[in-house]
Amino acid sequence: MLIVAGSASSKLAERVAKQLKCKLTKPELKLFPDGELYARIPADVKGEDVAIIQSTCYPPNRNYMELFLLLDAARDLGAEEVTAIVPYFAYARQDKRFKEGEAVSLQTVSKLIESVGTDKIYTIDMHAHRIGDIQEIFKVPAINLTAAPLLAKYLADNYRLKDPVIIGPDEEAEGWAKSAGKALDADWDYMVKKRLGPEEVEIKPRKLEVEGRDAMVIDDIISTGGTMVEAIKILKKHGARKIYAACTHAILAGDALGKVRKAGAEDIFATDTIEQKISKVSVAPIIVDAIR
Repeated sequence: MLIVAGSASSKLAERVAKQLKCKLTKPELKLFPDGELYARIPADVKGEDVAIIQSTCYPPNRNYMELFLLLDAARDLGAEEVTAIVPYFAYARQDKRFKEGEAVSLQTVSKLIESVGTDKIYTIDMHAHRIGDIQEIFKVPAINLTAAPLLAKYLADNYRLKDPVIIGPDEEAEGWAKSAGKALDADWDYMVKKRLGPEEVEIKPRKLEVEGRDAMVIDDIISTGGTMVEAIKILKKHGARKIYAACTHAILAGDALGKVRKAGAEDIFATDTIEQKISKVSVAPIIVDAIR
């Protein structure tokens, strides 16, 4: 197998290739003066199983175009099988038409990935809550992996926890809280969220029993930090001992990290689906297991 390291996931691609003990190549990329992207795979891919690892975080449009060009080049150059590994899958939030005339962006980018000859697709904790299985979106084999157990393991390995509880900050995070809770053999629950605006949310607790206990708030994304901040405030109000904030995808728009720290998080950690300072957990093991 040959791993092609997209520019948004170069470190992750290196980790995957190292664990698989397979070849790794980094594409030649450059921008023309008019903003067009040039991409070249500097390796012989003919007859190879090729996996292109590329998150589509900021700037998503450029990173998607890089992904399309690399996938198409691998197919056109004679790769035996072409796999797209998109750790962070942008445009997944628009998974339905909320208003008349809207583009359903998840469908659009999914069709584009397939149209360039992709044989298989892997994502990690895709933010498409109204879709039960991402195979509903794609015509080719597609698997949505989860990093929740890895985040739970990091917490357990690095802190002495007192009667831990795993909390999802809203109903949409129930699955991640459950998965992380099972991995730790710990209690888990989730809160009820109402969004009041783009950066304002109201979160109300369910029947939480967190007094004197250590809590990990887990979500798929920390973007502006508003949801995580409110969840931490509620846990503190209910007497939680120490609170840890975890997510798969650390977008961290604006001063999101500062807001979460100020709210009282003991630690904040994320995975390397997006390469950030708090990306302390690598998703390479679950990608490797899936490929094998």
